[in-house]
Amino acid sequence: MDKELQLLKDLTDAHGVSGYEHDVKKVLQSYLEPNSDELIHDKLGGIFGKKNATNGSKTILIGGHLDEVGFMVTDITKEGFLKFTPIGGWWSQVMLSQRMNVITEQGVLTGIIGSKPPHVLTPEDRKKTVEIKDMFIDIGVKDKEEAESFGVQIGDQITPYMEFTEMANKNYLLAKAWDNRFGCAVASQVLAELNGEDVNVNVASGATVQEEVGLRGAKTAAAKVKPDLAIAVDVGLALDTPDMPKNEGEGNLGDGPLLLLLDATNIGHVGFRKHVQKVIKDKGLPVQLAMVTKGGTDSGSFHVANEGVPSLSIGVPLRYMHSNASIMHREDFQNTVKLIVEIVKSLDDEAVDSIIYGK
Repeated sequence: MDKELQLLKDLTDAHGVSGYEHDVKKVLQSYLEPNSDELIHDKLGGIFGKKNATNGSKTILIGGHLDEVGFMVTDITKEGFLKFTPIGGWWSQVMLSQRMNVITEQGVLTGIIGSKPPHVLTPEDRKKTVEIKDMFIDIGVKDKEEAESFGVQIGDQITPYMEFTEMANKNYLLAKAWDNRFGCAVASQVLAELNGEDVNVNVASGATVQEEVGLRGAKTAAAKVKPDLAIAVDVGLALDTPDMPKNEGEGNLGDGPLLLLLDATNIGHVGFRKHVQKVIKDKGLPVQLAMVTKGGTDSGSFHVANEGVPSLSIGVPLRYMHSNASIMHREDFQNTVKLIVEIVKSLDDEAVDSIIYGK
């Protein structure tokens, strides 16, 4: 496995729902540290590698987010089944009979979200979706005492189980947690690509925490870094499968990064977007324009931080977001890294002031 694939596998294999990002942070830190002049930590858990400007005083923040969607154990029944609550957005129809990781202090346990066999369902039952509050996880124990003997406690995190896999076309990569270990990997690779290069803007590149539950870590990260510009690096909607709407811009796997015109939390800063589009044109880079009208990214918190931070969201189309398994295209990842590296190289104090003030 090459270094790029190993980075992607290491990040997606790590477990870390919102509020439990510590293990993912350790993985990302190991990749950021060799290419950073210093590491920046906020007190909520965000981490950024900093590359100092050769000439210039302005700062750009490049932020993925460490957390993935998952669940928390809320009860252990006397029979040893686990009740849970979602952390982040889930659609109940993708959950039944799915394999889960229950992360305890003693290690990772395998669980299955239980489902009734069709033999016992009435015709009316077959038309209904099961509510998450009525679901349970079976870890294969006889009772509550045995579950607790294996380390299960109320408050333990639960993540989906999915092995990192190269698919038939090896550019198509299957994993859990592309949302948003993709962004973490981009942040790391950008610093690696800039290592040894002179740049005229300070670069803080890394990842926030608790994005999936309200863009919380983006607030603390922006307060710590105090950027002049920010890019939220996150996944967007793939629109190239049969069941997806075709009215939210472009979103084809393999056709390049997504530049979001808007999401539900942020209108991409027009001056910054025009600057980026000029970089794209000048460098001949692929890009797709998209909108996400029913979801947000960390740019929603970045852009209103401090005295205001012109912000954009850049990502890749992702199939089957917020489920056990999602698919990303490797070339889209690589082209996102190229694009953000070129954006950084295009910036200096004058360019940043022009973006902000329209000079």
